[in-house]
Amino acid sequence: MARHRLTYAFDAYCGWCYGFGPTVREFAAANADRIELTVLSGGLFTGPRAQPVSAYSYIPAADARIGELTGAVFGEGYARAFAEGTAVLDSAAAATALAALREQAPERTLEFAGALQRAWYVDGRSLSDPATVREVAAGLDGVDADAVAAAHRDPATRRAAEADFREVRRLGVDTFPTLLLHTPGGVRRLGGPMSTARTLTRALDQH
Repeated sequence: MARHRLTYAFDAYCGWCYGFGPTVREFAAANADRIELTVLSGGLFTGPRAQPVSAYSYIPAADARIGELTGAVFGEGYARAFAEGTAVLDSAAAATALAALREQAPERTLEFAGALQRAWYVDGRSLSDPATVREVAAGLDGVDADAVAAAHRDPATRRAAEADFREVRRLGVDTFPTLLLHTPGGVRRLGGPMSTARTLTRALDQH
């Protein structure tokens, strides 16, 4: 049976993506036999938008809403990092971290995306810090942390992250998270950040 091709566009520094993470992982697991899922980094905070968290005063209120609507829990380490205000939201650095992990096992990219988001949203660890990337890799079964650290330093990995950004733009995505289904008639958005795994599966069935 031909598999349905989907693309998940997310950003490691996107609170709604953190809230949606458990749902999209549940959906992917439930439909593993019939979908082929590509995970791309979206580039929410790049260029002049790559600023310290203190520049984004709206985020705590947004996080409270995300927690209320999705059940996402934001950790004490994250609260401390936010209170300090110096951590820079740099999506290009976060996407490079994901690209370094992805080299190890592309089929586990969704899992790796979740691990990076927990490092920030639970522990408050900067995703620009090579030590964070190594620590995330070391905490994942079957992942070679030394190889991830080496890939993270390689300029080619940064270029791979930037290629993700270009592909997301080509697909017409400008909000995150976005789950797309590729159909003969073009791409179709599947659900939204407050969808459940069941409603996503139902939407897939309808297509």
